[in-house]
Amino acid sequence: MDLIKELRWRGMVQDIKPGTEEQLQKEMTTGYVGFDPTADSLHVGNLVPIMLLVHLQKAGHKPLALVGGATGMVGDPSFKAEERKMLDEETLLHNQRCIKVQLERFLDFDPAKPNAAEMVNNYDWFKGISFLNFIRDVGKHITVNYMMAKDSVKKRLEGDSGISFTEFSYQMIQGYDFYHLYHHKQCKLQMGGSDQWGNIVTGTELVRRMSGGEAFAFTCPLIKKADGTKFGKSEKGNIWLDPKKTTPYEFYQFWLNASDEDAESYTRIFTFLDETTIDALITEHRQDPGRRVLQKKLAQEVTTFIHGAEEYEFAIKTSQILFGNASIDVLRSLSEDQLLKVMAGVPQFEVAETELSAGKDVVSFLADTGVFPSKGEARKTIQGGGVSMNGAKITSIDQKVDQAALIIGKNILFQKGKKNYILVKVV
Repeated sequence: MDLIKELRWRGMVQDIKPGTEEQLQKEMTTGYVGFDPTADSLHVGNLVPIMLLVHLQKAGHKPLALVGGATGMVGDPSFKAEERKMLDEETLLHNQRCIKVQLERFLDFDPAKPNAAEMVNNYDWFKGISFLNFIRDVGKHITVNYMMAKDSVKKRLEGDSGISFTEFSYQMIQGYDFYHLYHHKQCKLQMGGSDQWGNIVTGTELVRRMSGGEAFAFTCPLIKKADGTKFGKSEKGNIWLDPKKTTPYEFYQFWLNASDEDAESYTRIFTFLDETTIDALITEHRQDPGRRVLQKKLAQEVTTFIHGAEEYEFAIKTSQILFGNASIDVLRSLSEDQLLKVMAGVPQFEVAETELSAGKDVVSFLADTGVFPSKGEARKTIQGGGVSMNGAKITSIDQKVDQAALIIGKNILFQKGKKNYILVKVV
């Protein structure tokens, strides 16, 4: 596979160093992307570098995932308004371990393969370098004029907060990463977001000036929504790859709710579907946008890639339940743990099992359990067609609630209107 050609039609190449495409066509090339360990999970903003590494490996090249244990202690000033809070070493190590577990799901680390992925941590080589040795052996190769010319640095110098020496030195540290990997891992390529171009080029310069070698690089455009707002955020904040932080259902909904314009670019960038398939999907979607075929396919592909087919299917069932389209068969297909997971955050009531032994009319049951404040309100809502039990509309105020109503362990799911759920647990 011609990697750059593949990434270009996907809209994933912005800046590229001359000779990069020829290098990738000439031989198996080792390339790396850096990940910032400021949290114990990656988020959808990290998906672009993940996709770059996966595409690199699919094209027969060798990917390195660099977790910045050292650079994470410094902080990247690139296009940020102020210096960030420093993390302690213990927190950084914990975050690195969590990130490694996540990356192992997407890349092939099998050491028997010549292009097996590897994880590296720049703290491993920086911890043994003294400050004096670094400024003597590395600092002399890059001028202050060169460093200050970078747009990311100029913006901070022109701002009110300025830039500390710590952050100013960041591009030298990242540049040395490239030199170290070039020297010890025969790594000739660095990839990243377009905001990293200045730091990446510093690395290629260090490789050239310190070893006389030639290094290559390209960047991917920063992903933004069509309306100009930041990609990867929801009302709750970041969309995390860790299912404990962002449930697979919430993850699925994030992609499903993409605008038509965003869905077209996201499908190219965040899926592995080929160009013919994507073009056909876009054509089908434009003919009838209301069916949202493109968003559904995008959500399916990305959710399956990150969380697996089983969690994707569960996200579909969750959507059917929460949007009032679930049949009793869909509900019965869930385990009790899954049902409770879906219903986390909805009102829940308990009732003694003895209450169901002889059966009770649904109006009394709903009032006695607290689902409705009174029998009158329960009766009126049922008569108006506004109450369902286990996915089926309640059509009579005389309907009985007994042992037969229990699903998935000892639970009964009621629904008021389209999206108001109440779980009654029998104890």
